[in-house]
Amino acid sequence: MDITGTIKLIKEEQVITETFTKREFVITTEDRYPQDIQFDLIKEKGALINGYNQGDRLKVFFEIRSREYNGKYYNNLVAWKLEKLNAGNSPSATQSPAPPNIEIPADSAQQDDDLPF
Repeated sequence: MDITGTIKLIKEEQVITETFTKREFVITTEDRYPQDIQFDLIKEKGALINGYNQGDRLKVFFEIRSREYNGKYYNNLVAWKLEKLNAGNSPSATQSPAPPNIEIPADSAQQDDDLPF
């Protein structure tokens, strides 16, 4: 799965155990009704967010993980790839590209052609 948004927050790396680290970040989506969504970067993937700053646009590739604890279920969005985007990299889904500007010479309408209509 993937989602595009703007980085709102990047947290410091958390050391859970000697072999397990986690780094969290939050993006604001570009939907009609923007949402703030938190993602986790696990172990060595925590370095993926290095070089990014608050306000950068990116595409986050992630998977959903879920676990049960005492009868309750908890979900995590675990990012595995980040792709930096430019501010105007792609048009939104509701925009269509502008039609090409085609100029028709003024005398072309007066040319005699052999078309029957």
